[in-house]
Amino acid sequence: MNKATWIWYPGDFEIWLGNIFNNRRTERGAMFPPFWKQDSHWVTVAFSKCFELEESETIAIACEGQFNLALDGKLQFGMPKTFEMPKGRHQLNIKVWNQVTPPALFIEGKTIKTDSSWQVTYEDKIWIDENGVAHGSGVYVPAASWHFNSIDTPPSAYHLEREEHCPASGEAITTNGTLYDFGRETFGYLKVKGLKGCVRIYYGESREEALDKDHCETLDVLHEGEALCSKAFRYVYIEKEAGATYDEVLMDYEYAPFDSQQSGSFRCSDEELNRIWEVAAYTMDLTTREFFMDGIKRDRWTWSGDAIQSYLMNYYLRFDTECVKRTIRQLRGKDPVTAHINTIMDYTFYWFKSVSDYYEYTGDAAFVCEMWPRMVSLMDYVLSRTNADSLAEGRPDDWIFVDWVDFPMHKRGTLAFEQILFAKALETMARCAEIVSEYSECSDYSEQSEYSEKAAHVRKKIKELFWDEEQQAYLHAIEDGHLNPQVTKFPNMFAIIYGLSDDSECQQIMQHVMLNPAIAPITTPYMRFYELEALCMMGQQSKVLPEIKAYWGGMLREGATSFWEKYNPEEKGTQHLAMYGRPYGKSLCHAWGASPIYILGKYFLGVKPTKPGYETYEIRPTLGGLSWMEGEVPTPFGKISVKMNDQHITVRSDGGHGTLIVGRQRIDIPAGEVITAETIEHDNDRL
Repeated sequence: MNKATWIWYPGDFEIWLGNIFNNRRTERGAMFPPFWKQDSHWVTVAFSKCFELEESETIAIACEGQFNLALDGKLQFGMPKTFEMPKGRHQLNIKVWNQVTPPALFIEGKTIKTDSSWQVTYEDKIWIDENGVAHGSGVYVPAASWHFNSIDTPPSAYHLEREEHCPASGEAITTNGTLYDFGRETFGYLKVKGLKGCVRIYYGESREEALDKDHCETLDVLHEGEALCSKAFRYVYIEKEAGATYDEVLMDYEYAPFDSQQSGSFRCSDEELNRIWEVAAYTMDLTTREFFMDGIKRDRWTWSGDAIQSYLMNYYLRFDTECVKRTIRQLRGKDPVTAHINTIMDYTFYWFKSVSDYYEYTGDAAFVCEMWPRMVSLMDYVLSRTNADSLAEGRPDDWIFVDWVDFPMHKRGTLAFEQILFAKALETMARCAEIVSEYSECSDYSEQSEYSEKAAHVRKKIKELFWDEEQQAYLHAIEDGHLNPQVTKFPNMFAIIYGLSDDSECQQIMQHVMLNPAIAPITTPYMRFYELEALCMMGQQSKVLPEIKAYWGGMLREGATSFWEKYNPEEKGTQHLAMYGRPYGKSLCHAWGASPIYILGKYFLGVKPTKPGYETYEIRPTLGGLSWMEGEVPTPFGKISVKMNDQHITVRSDGGHGTLIVGRQRIDIPAGEVITAETIEHDNDRL
């Protein structure tokens, strides 16, 4: 029998938890809420299910909130903790109201148990006539649940794990002030044990920040008997007020647990690259919390552009699918749509693709069906704001982000970059319409055709408006009817990644843009993620390897213990700490900094699904200049293992049906068997 579990309206737990999560940010002791719309959970939710009982049974009932219970439409007395369900066929309806946390329900009997087979709706569609008869009904959907499988562990009690850590060292700076170094970037709750009086606490991702009392990004004033909120730091400078004393300083390291036996791995002949992978994995673990967040010090928010990269890296590291779903739900929020996700147009487009990416890696069609109505309403919003050419163009209240750049680049008008993302979002809608049509009754193939036609139109306009034959590149934008001839890497690399360009055009883009030193370089890990992916897709792993070593290795040589929001090799010393006009504004632990995990897993180990959920997959390993490498990629059925040197390749999989591709050879990989093939020496570069 299935276990009983707490259930709630889909998305409400994530929206409620996300509001708590996103409002933990502080700047120098002041709370700093996000500047986009924050939705709330439905406060009244109705749960329903029909039962056929061979004998009566007693059920235990627990709710988060006040509730009433109706059996076969008849309201029962009070809010009973137990209830006797009579023999026969019956319908059980329970309405729960809770203004503070999401209404949630737990029922456990011999055969009656709350689970995802229950139906749930929110209360806003019922009316009662003059005879007291209720009319109308909400739209019922399958209830949501997670792993709250005990009556004593309701959803509102959810929290991450903690582990006590000691500082690596302490250094007296003044007679009243001590600097503590925890050895590397970390996250959690500082504890000043045995405090008498008051201390002032200055946090820093760097030594310089912690010691700069006037400019450090986060600080606290702690009095005897108080507890602190979570912070990100490596260094902590504690200064005692007059007469204050304390015994020792510790921290509760807070983390999202993971199963190391089911995690990805990577090792190779290059020790610097091994260190890069390890620090990237640690960066991902620090930024994987209740949701995938961006930077653990400054923003502490969920951002769709950051998150889509976290999802992809996660598929090659921990395969935490629940965190992916939580973050996708939280970012989307509720209808009506009044702004782009995070107010950023490109982030809305990434959100669509994140749903189909999730399906490709997990095969979880139920989640696509759950999100489909919200995908449709969000796309309706996007389409309502297109210009006369049916292209996406920023409105005055839209943020057009693209990337942080160190060169002049206007973001006005109709950007080629945005159109490529828009076309991909429409193609994603067509793909998800197909999935939903196959697995549910709430979509049909006419929707797929509609979105496919719109995507084809946008692709056609991109070619007509932005492709320049002379420069063999996509130009930047159309502003006030005039073509801006600037050439950047952004639209051109996405033309490769999203399949806008055929092979011949891709070759031209590589030569004239991606490998052209005259084109302005990218200096954020955010867009280096896509830059390196485009290069790998074009078989340029032998060029990507030194790029990873130079860029991420450069951060390590600057003392990084987690990877940064931005890295410009031209900067020196404390210039690496500054951003947004603030001396320590840069995040030194940023999710998008961990991209080597994805690049090495997908394009060096060469593992990717070819049917949803790794039902079929391919392994196309490439050393790219390494002498040897080995690693494991997590999947829904276990792991895929790859070992390769300049003579042999050995692969093994716990499930699925794989194909090992070596040169022109295609070798079947049956589940559970070890396959060994000879490495074929060849020039991997396609140029």
